[in-house]
This record gives sequence, structure tokens and C-alpha cells, in this order.
Amino acid sequence: MASLRQGLRTATFHSLPWRPQLRNLSTPKGPTTEKSVPYQRTLKENKDSVGSGPTRPLPKSADVVVVGGGSLGCQTLYHLAKLGLTNIVLLERDKLTSGTTWHTAGLLWQLRPSDVEVELLAHTRQVVSHDLEKETGLHTGWIQNGGLFIASNRQRLDEYKRLMSLGKAYGIESHVLTPAETKELYPLMNVEDLYGTLYVPQDGTMDPAGTCTTLIRAATARGAQVVENCPVTGIQVRTDDFGVRRVAAVDTDYGSIQTSCVVNCAGVWASTLGKMAGVKVPLVAMHHAYVVTERIEGIQNMPNVRDHDASVYLRLQGDALSVGGYESNPIFWDKVSDKFAFGLFDLDWDVFTQHIEGAINRVPVLEKTGIKSTVCGPESYTADHKPLMGEAPELRGFFLGCGFNSAGMMLGGGCGKELAHWIIHGRPEKDMYGYDIRRFHHSLTDNHHWIRERSHESYAKNYSVVFPHDEPLAGRNMRRDPLHEELLQQGCVFQERHGWERPGWFNPQGPAPILPYDYYGAYEHQPHEDYKYNRLLGNEYTFDFPPHHDVIQKECLSCRNAVAVFDMSYFGKFYLVGPEARKAADWLFSADVHKPPGSTVYTCMLNHRGGTESDLTVSRLALDSETFPLTPSFEGDGYYLAVGGATAQYNWSHITTVLQDKKFNCQLIDCSEEMGMISIQGPQSRAVLQEVLETDLSNEAFPFSTHKLVKAAGHLVQAMRLSFVGEMGWELHIPKASCVPVYKAVMKAGAKHGIINAGYRAIDSLSIEKGYRHWHADLRSDDTPLEAGLAFTCKLKSNIPFLGREALEKQKASGLLRRLVCFTVDKKVPMFGLEAIWRNEKVVGHIRRADFGFTINKTIAYGYIQNPEGGPASLEFVKSGDYALERMGVTYPAQAHVKSPFDPDNKRVKGIY
Repeated sequence: MASLRQGLRTATFHSLPWRPQLRNLSTPKGPTTEKSVPYQRTLKENKDSVGSGPTRPLPKSADVVVVGGGSLGCQTLYHLAKLGLTNIVLLERDKLTSGTTWHTAGLLWQLRPSDVEVELLAHTRQVVSHDLEKETGLHTGWIQNGGLFIASNRQRLDEYKRLMSLGKAYGIESHVLTPAETKELYPLMNVEDLYGTLYVPQDGTMDPAGTCTTLIRAATARGAQVVENCPVTGIQVRTDDFGVRRVAAVDTDYGSIQTSCVVNCAGVWASTLGKMAGVKVPLVAMHHAYVVTERIEGIQNMPNVRDHDASVYLRLQGDALSVGGYESNPIFWDKVSDKFAFGLFDLDWDVFTQHIEGAINRVPVLEKTGIKSTVCGPESYTADHKPLMGEAPELRGFFLGCGFNSAGMMLGGGCGKELAHWIIHGRPEKDMYGYDIRRFHHSLTDNHHWIRERSHESYAKNYSVVFPHDEPLAGRNMRRDPLHEELLQQGCVFQERHGWERPGWFNPQGPAPILPYDYYGAYEHQPHEDYKYNRLLGNEYTFDFPPHHDVIQKECLSCRNAVAVFDMSYFGKFYLVGPEARKAADWLFSADVHKPPGSTVYTCMLNHRGGTESDLTVSRLALDSETFPLTPSFEGDGYYLAVGGATAQYNWSHITTVLQDKKFNCQLIDCSEEMGMISIQGPQSRAVLQEVLETDLSNEAFPFSTHKLVKAAGHLVQAMRLSFVGEMGWELHIPKASCVPVYKAVMKAGAKHGIINAGYRAIDSLSIEKGYRHWHADLRSDDTPLEAGLAFTCKLKSNIPFLGREALEKQKASGLLRRLVCFTVDKKVPMFGLEAIWRNEKVVGHIRRADFGFTINKTIAYGYIQNPEGGPASLEFVKSGDYALERMGVTYPAQAHVKSPFDPDNKRVKGIY
């Protein structure tokens, strides 16, 4: 057989008279059906039975129907069965694993730059390495040979050190090795160009067939059913008496199964299944490949290797290696065949060749090692390289468990468990927002242009260093607010959130427009030259303070000392109105929002476990005096909701689901696109706005947490006295057409007071300095308000029932087992989250969010801590410890605070300076 080096020459020198004897030198129009894959066994036995009908009679009804017999389908069925469901069935159109699972590499790495993913991976490892064998007596094929992460530069090693620090909070053993130590561990490796490595001894690999076999054995032993050779042909949908679309049945050529719950685990074919039900599934299919070498002497028992800088992985395969990676020009599979089963594509060496040099450089013996087989199969990829999970917003009872970006085996156990909880209890146990289909705005989930661009970039950058402030170049300028062009000309460097372009910070060197995506020069696209926005992003690629640290400092201190204006137009803006709007508000919101008209309340929305689904402001509307152009007419009660723009779709879906489940007679109306929002904050905000707003802004006439309809430069706006930065200030909610003139009037009036534009990087710093929470950082769906120090948002002293109240009362009575704590570090050192928290020389948690506070001139960090002895994390426990925060393996003394380190008495928001 040909060697890796010959494969490289084949792709590079097509004119040479010789060709290596490989079967796979081109990309065919469709898949082939038989190739050698690197597993001792697959689930291809009895392939001749395909087409002979289902392997068992279909049940007439089921509580849950799982569609797709790959890793996620099998894991979901197994975990549903473990939670006690027996009337459940898995439908597979061919044989189990026949889609993409059968040829997967099966790697499992325990450390990722996300605490939730670390927990998900830990559960997969527990299931595959221990639970299944104990339950069934069958070995899953788990091999614990360890994992080795390669760093060719300091920044890469810094990234690995961050993972090591996070791993300490979870008891995951890892070691930073020198090149010499790496050579001793892996003698065949070239370490001449290494900066260092991270070694994780308990990483390993799974056999897909062995794993799925044992999962199905365990699930069927508990009563679950599996039906192979049974393609789904349709999803029946009914509309209930309240106009809500719900799953009714699953159709096949062999009959229908009545059910109220379908789980789409169809992988590459998930979009097709979604269309049957009117559900948008935003993923694309791509070719993903690896090659398997001939025997390599001395490779036995070596760890698996990820050389991210070379974009290549080396998986131990007995006495050989599987070599694969992520390239910049992956091949899209645009016409997904529904006849594909146990098939592979011919390998395109022109695409794959970029991995060969890196592999040979890292393990030189590969240059003379033959290739035993090539494996190139389809995989599904998503816009942010994260799976698609949860209940589809378009159809109740239709759940997603797809789009796993080649990580379905390693994430399958954790995600299968969470999906099972989601189906049975309405919510997962962990914070799964990063995977929840509702993270994407509905305007994006069927935008093929956006999905393709973003999925390509996520694939191409999969092995890139994960820097704290990275932004995508693909799929930009999808949603722009009315002030976009105005701010762009003033040097705004935009961030992308939820499709919106929102201000990040303001570059003194002028405009940095975002250009159309160039696919990094792939597919014959001409790469942009001297791309200013990309260059500014590149300056952010550091774990130190960025070059424009001083620019963000100026924005922050101008807000603290004078006045700054923030464009927050990307916020979600909803109206909740109708005869039962009050009943809905009482149930939805943790705080009592039934205040007099003109009041604005900061509140949370919870789930039934007391976890925080959102924090937002709710303004009570008057019934008969509202003349604001966008306020809908209503009977009963009305509320105006302002929610974080990045989570607006998630919030909308949560509220809608609750309204449907409780059958409240009211409406939720979205005006996010029709309205802008600017926030004017700082000691001089009153002086500035008094020239613009036609109303008295004194404390007596316009107190904190109130709102009024006022004229601003002749335009009617909704003015709210609120702050998210800890200063006196107002938000102006403005009809779209009035945004630019009102903004210009504010800037003109503020010129003599030193007003400046400021962005969300400044908001991040100012808000953490004041101790304001950020949802999905300090505050998530698995954190309660009590744990997060937000008990004041909960109406527990009232007798008003609300969603999550019982869980909070139980937690309050039993004591908090963990608590969010503020830390400051005197040494000026950058922190970004994931740092381990040490208390009295024991790890008690990790940092969720960190930033630099320019007013107090210290690093500030927030993280949840728990008592290692298992008792309550009381305030006394917090105060009595000696703390340090570990950043990249180095600990820094830290001080714990039970109150905000800045303006703890809240004087400034009240206008007391």
C-alpha cells in the first residue's frame, strides 16, 4: 500500500508518471458502500435483511419515539429507559449505526473550555467505561490509553493550562509536560518544535458498535423496543383547541405509531425529518475523513494525540494510527441521499493532504508507513459547532438530538441523559443553553446562506485556540439596528449576538466595516487583503490584556466620571397583554411586577427546579393612557418586557411554552425589530437628558425603577430610569424611525459634558465591578436566585404562587450548598473565567466570569463555591476562608466579597454622588 508521503505527492504532483495504488483518489458524485473501517466488528451483520421490512411489529402507540439508531438515538433510548419509561421505541431506517456512527473515530477527550461540556463528557465516560459493562456484562470497547494535547507556541500552551485549571475543579488528572517529558512518554514523537504538551491519562477511545450494542441491550432489558429497517415517512401534527401545534403520530410504510413525543436523532438526515414536521433544523452535511495506517512498531499503548496547530489528530488503533483533522476547504454533501447506509465516499486527497505534513512532522515514522484504509463519511455540522437539542419552538413534542459536529460518540452519554430529562421533566438537569435550538433566532434557522457560511467557519476553526473575545467573520450583518451606520462611521467595532451586530468597543482609528465572508480563501474565493476588522480581531487573540485595553478603560471611566451612551437596540422587546396577563406575569416572574403603572421591576424567570431561565425588566403599562406608537391596545393588564438580545429567542420560547401549558388568555407580542434602545449613563446623564427630554428628571419627579412616555427632541419615546452599569442613568426605548434623530440630539447635548460612545466590552467591565449578573455567565438555568445572591427578586414573603417557588422554598429551608462569590485580585492579571477557586488549599469551584475593574483598578471574578465537606456554603463559610484563584497553573491570592466592591450602598444609581 502507499504511504502517507505518497498520498501527499499524489495530491501535489498530478503530473508525475507514477501513481500510488490507492482506490481513493477522487470525490465521486455519491457514496460507495463497502470500505474497510478500523473496528473489529460493526453492526453490519445480516445486511441482507435490509428491505425485507421491519425487524419487529410496530407498536400502535408509544410515549416516546426516537428516530435514528446512531450514538445519540441509542444513548437517548437508554437514558429514557433508565428514568423509568418502558413504552418507548427507536426506529432505524436501516441497521443501527448505519448512518455516520459506524465509522466514527470514537475519541473521548475529558477537557474542554466549558464546564458543562466537561460534565457531559464525564458522564459519557462513566457510562461507557463502567455502567454499561456492569449492567449487561458486555464490554463496550472502551480503551483508556490517555490523551496528549500538543502546543507549538505559548498561546496554545496557555489554553491548555486553562483547561488544566478547570479540570482541577472536577478532579480530572492532567499534567503539563516539557518536550523532554513528552518524548519520554511518546518516544516516536518529534518534539523539536514543541512548546509543551498537556497529558490527560484517563482519556480514551470507544468502539461505536460495542457501545451501541450494549446501550440497546440495556435499554431493551428495561422494556424499550428497537425496530430496524423501518424508515419514517411522515410526522402527523394536530392543532389543539388553543391553536398550538403538537406531535400526534409517526408514519412509516409499515404503519403509524401514535405518540405525543418524537426525538430527532437522525444525524445528517435530521433536516429531512424536520421538514416532515414543519421544523427547521439548521445543519449542513460535510465529508469528514481519516486514514488508517499499517502497523507501526512501538506505537502500542501510546496516547491519542491532538495537534491543534497542525489541525490533526492521531488516534491509537491497536498497533496502527488513525490520522484525521479539520481542513479549511471541507466538501459539502449538498444532496443528502436517503438510501445511504454503511457507505463511505472516496477520499479526496487534494482536500485531505493538508493533514499529512502535520502528521508526519509530529510522528516522523508515518512518512514510511503504509495506508491500510481510508474512511471518508458524512457528518452533520452546525453554525457554532455545537449540537442542536431540546424542544423545537415550532412544534410541541418534537425534540432535537442532532448536529453533533463529529462529537456524537463523546458527547452522546451526557447529552442522551440531558435529553431524557428534557423529555420527561420539561427541562434538562444541566444548563444546556449552548446546545438548545432556541439559542438561534427564528430568522436564521432557515437561512441557508447563513447556516452554510457559519458552519464552514466553525468547521475550519474547530482546532483554533479558543480566545475569550473571538468573533465570527461568517454570517455577519444579518440583523442591524437603526444606529448601525451611524456608529460604524464613529469607529464601532461590532460583536455578533443572535444575528445582531452590537457595539463591542470604539476604535479611535475610525471605521472597521465587516466584509462579506471570504471562506478564508477556500473554494476559489479571493481572501480579503488588509481587512481592518479581521486585523483588530487578531489583536484580541491573546490571554493577556489586548492592545486596546486603554480604549475600553477610557469608555469605562468616562461613564463613571462623566457620561456615556450605549446602543442596546439589540435587546428583545416584548409586550405581554390581555385579560389574563396579570395571572401570567404573577406565575412567570419571580418578583412581584403588579406595581402601579409607570413602575419597572428587575426580575427573574425560573423553571420548576428554581433554576434561572432569564433575568429581565418588566414595566407595568397603564390601560387607558398609553399613546406610544408601538404599544398594542389591550384589555386587562399590560407589561413591557426588555430582555437580553442574545437570549431573546430563548426567552420568547420559554414564555410561550409557559403560556401554552397554563392556558393563560393573553398575548406575547415581539417588537424587537421595530424599536431601538439607547442607554445614557453617568453622573452627567441627568444634565444631558434634561436638555433632550421634555420632563422633569429630578429624583422626586423621576425616581429609579420608573418609566414615562416623554418627548425627546420632538419624538415620543419610552424613558426608563434604570442602570446596568451602576450609575445614574436612563434607557430610551425609541421607535425605529426616531432612533437616529434622538441619538444625535443626545450626543449634541452631551458634547459639553464629555459624552462618549461606549460598547459592550465596557458594559462587561462596569457591570461586574458593580456586581450585576449576566445571564448564562453568573446566572444560568441550573443556578437559583438564592445561590446567585438575587433573593431580592423573589416574592417569597408574599403568598403569590410562581414557577419555581416550591423549589426555592425547599432550598431556603435546607440551606445553600453552593453560593456565588465575588473575588478581587490585587495583582493586575487578566482573567476570563474557568480559573480554579482555592479555599484553604482545597479546590471549591471555578470562576464563571472575570474582567478588569478600571475604577477599583483590580481584577474581579465571580464563581460558585461549595463546601468540600458537604455542608452548607453559608456566609460565614465564605468569609472565613483564605482564597486564591488559579490562572494557567499559577495561583494568585484573592479576597472574597459578600457585597459589591464598588458602591456597595447603591448610592450612585439613586443620583447620590
